[in-house]
Amino acid sequence: MVVRSSERLRAAEEVVAQLREGLEVVAVTLPSLRVDVVSLASEAPYPLVELGRCNLDTAMRLAAVLQGLKP
Repeated sequence: MVVRSSERLRAAEEVVAQLREGLEVVAVTLPSLRVDVVSLASEAPYPLVELGRCNLDTAMRLAAVLQGLKP
């Protein structure tokens, strides 16, 4: 099945929204979380999700959440 570029963009936007909501539940905010617009510039875009930069406090909270998910 071929996924059209508009479908790829929509899927990327949806996953960004899902990530934002999931992180909000555990009180983590990644301020730069977004679809990377540069990755949309090619003829057949393959969108990347930009997780971006965050401060040390946010990185520590995210690491703690992820540590809690380990079996």
